[in-house]
Amino acid sequence: MAISARRERQLLEAATPLLLPDERVEMTSLAAVGTVSVKKQVLTAAVVGILSAGTVMATVRPRPMYLVLTDQRVLFFDGPNGGKPGKLLVNFPRPYLSTGRTKKGFLGLTYLTHLTLEGQEQSLKVLFPVQHRKDGPKFVAALPMTR
Repeated sequence: MAISARRERQLLEAATPLLLPDERVEMTSLAAVGTVSVKKQVLTAAVVGILSAGTVMATVRPRPMYLVLTDQRVLFFDGPNGGKPGKLLVNFPRPYLSTGRTKKGFLGLTYLTHLTLEGQEQSLKVLFPVQHRKDGPKFVAALPMTR
């Protein structure tokens, strides 16, 4: 399932002023971007559990972002809980990006890949949630694989 027509229109309205001459949008989607360490997850759960006397449970997740893939770049916009697209957070030139280590997530409900920016040792985790998991393979197919 793609993002709704309304959200896609809002996303394109946010992206269009930032596009270069002759740059065209190839794909839009919503993905959770980044990694949350186990240490941070455990710490957050412990603090919330203590402060709420065990009545509230909390989890920490990677940040949801709207993704715009153009023929020249990959743009990530703030996507607060799938709401209206916010400001541009990340702008990667496509020739310097590659993907690798793709897999289906828990029970095949999500699609996970890692983006690598040329010259950087660490990759960026990109998780397409259940509603957008079919966008994962399309995104990966548009970029070269990490060597």
